[in-house]
Amino acid sequence: MKEQEFRALCIAPDCTLHDALERLNQTARGALLVVDADGRLLRMLTDGDMRRAALNNVAATERVSVLPHGKPLTVGEDQGLPAAVALMDKHEIDHVPVVDAQGRPVDVVLRRELSNRIWLSSPHLGEEETAFVEEAFRTNWIAPLGPHVDGFERELATYAGVGHAAALSSGTAAIHLALLLLGVQPGDTVFCSSLTFVGSSNPILYCGAKPVFIDSEPGSWNMSPQALERAFAWARRENRLPRCVVVVNLYGQSADIDALQPICDRYGVPMLEDAAESLGARYKGRASGSFGRVAIYSFNGNKIITTSGGGMLVADDADLVARARKLSTQAREPAAHYEHTEVGFNYRMSNVLAGIGRGQLRVLDQRVARRRAVFETYREALADLDEIQWMPEPAGMHSTRWLTCFTLPGGEARRDRVLRSLERHSIEGRPVWKPMHLQPLFAGAPYFAHAEGNDVSAHLFEAGICLPSGSNMSEAQQERVIDQLRRVLARSETPGDALA
Repeated sequence: MKEQEFRALCIAPDCTLHDALERLNQTARGALLVVDADGRLLRMLTDGDMRRAALNNVAATERVSVLPHGKPLTVGEDQGLPAAVALMDKHEIDHVPVVDAQGRPVDVVLRRELSNRIWLSSPHLGEEETAFVEEAFRTNWIAPLGPHVDGFERELATYAGVGHAAALSSGTAAIHLALLLLGVQPGDTVFCSSLTFVGSSNPILYCGAKPVFIDSEPGSWNMSPQALERAFAWARRENRLPRCVVVVNLYGQSADIDALQPICDRYGVPMLEDAAESLGARYKGRASGSFGRVAIYSFNGNKIITTSGGGMLVADDADLVARARKLSTQAREPAAHYEHTEVGFNYRMSNVLAGIGRGQLRVLDQRVARRRAVFETYREALADLDEIQWMPEPAGMHSTRWLTCFTLPGGEARRDRVLRSLERHSIEGRPVWKPMHLQPLFAGAPYFAHAEGNDVSAHLFEAGICLPSGSNMSEAQQERVIDQLRRVLARSETPGDALA
């Protein structure tokens, strides 16, 4: 709802019933907000109220103030969508005003928006997937492994420009196996980006190893070379050189590999490239996920392409990938019976899901182009709002814009006001990842900030917002997000001024 549309819903108590009915017809929202001279909400006026007035022969020239009414049902700015829905359900109404601390309306929750939820990043399936899945059913290749698994591995490796790939049950499973392939053992140290999803770092604990978290740098929001350099110097002094470095490519954008790789090479430590969020991105012409000793991708339901759930481990080393396949199938030995000499895992992808992945991979470049277009639409539509700072895309990087992200001044309080307002209109937004070094799970883990007194990832969490970015968003849906974002940013800058 645009600001002018919201203002059109507001009328004075001396408005005539005739004029109120005209306004109801013009706004087509089914309700108006009656406010006093100070902008405080006096009541809701619905089309039902107007019908009852007509049945009671109330003259059209009468003021709306003559109609009977009770205390308006409202929710506060600090309340979310569940509170508004509960109020609508309890009183069987379809509109709930949102008021500020002074009782002035700043928004309206509409039940009809609830059935048209705008997701952060919903799956986007096409026609290719159906053919592969039908083939799996027709040939009875339903169980794990099969020709679609082989085909998906081969096609993904070719797309990424790497030698070999192993299709797995999740990106987290892929990281776990990658750590084992790189020799991580209980008690080892592993460096890891702090600004990431917990799936990047939980596998470190699976291995019994100890994480050390590395801050982001402001130029790309990815791992800071300065922080990594200081972490290595500390680790050498402490005789705790890491077994590997988990470099995360955040929100569809590669880390600065040319700055990070030489540091790892100087200390003889391999890089595990977590490209879970960056399939389709490029760094200086090469595919994201093609740089690490081992790399991983995710095909979770919210990723740029999906198999509903799944992941991929890739490497140029054929022996590493062959070992990943063995470990992912319960480490079964090549014997006619079930022979096991080491611990294995049930991490392989099914043939059906791999079929979905093969279909999705065929439209990956289209999905990337569409998500970049979604970002550009946001950027252009909100270009006049200087306070919005979009996630940067440095020279030489080609981001997928998996999620469109930005930061705002005002800290967590303002960030949360914006997110609550979007959610009240059934628009899913999220904060930027809460850094791992701030998670209770990793309390006490060493952490190296970008610079002394400059914790970049903590600032990004406090100020960062992720907007709906799906490649299947309609223009109308994106316009709805933009309109609501404009309104809430204006309100959060000057609270309570919506009716001034």
